[in-house]
Amino acid sequence: MYCGDNQGTDVDHYEPLAVAPLRTFVWKNHLLACSGCNSHFKRGGFPKSRDGVPLLLDPTVDDPFDHLALALSVGLYAPITDRGRATIEICQLNRDILSRGRQTAYETMTIILEAWRQASDHEDEYKKTSLMNTIREQPFADVIYAMLRYAHAPGASQLFADRPQLLPILNDEQLRTSLLTWDS
Repeated sequence: MYCGDNQGTDVDHYEPLAVAPLRTFVWKNHLLACSGCNSHFKRGGFPKSRDGVPLLLDPTVDDPFDHLALALSVGLYAPITDRGRATIEICQLNRDILSRGRQTAYETMTIILEAWRQASDHEDEYKKTSLMNTIREQPFADVIYAMLRYAHAPGASQLFADRPQLLPILNDEQLRTSLLTWDS
């Protein structure tokens, strides 16, 4: 829920037990996290602003892209807000293994999306469905989500200047609907 990798093995208490013992069994306080984020980095960390607002993003409530910007080509997050900065620091979101994983995910998504476009051009529904399922199984889902968001952002042509073939694919309504409203 924090780093975007799909190696979730721990149940993290968003508000740590030491901070909020009465929220121990509150379902929305339980998040799936990798052991790195949960046990090595976040642990019992739960900083708050001067007015008592938690600085750590809550993935069940907050849209990370309101607080974090992902540089796709290098796989690094940059903070947009103080909460984004705190989350990057607390969970060490820019650790080397994660940035390399996001770079690999970006390369992989480029290849899969180009194959999806070819299957679409050839009206090969079986292959399109297979590729859609492959996308959904990839680690670092934050990468494809960022790609979809950035494709509609101002300056999208500059963001994808090194891969201009991706913009028409990422703006394809069938692809967007399939990825953003997946229900099976």
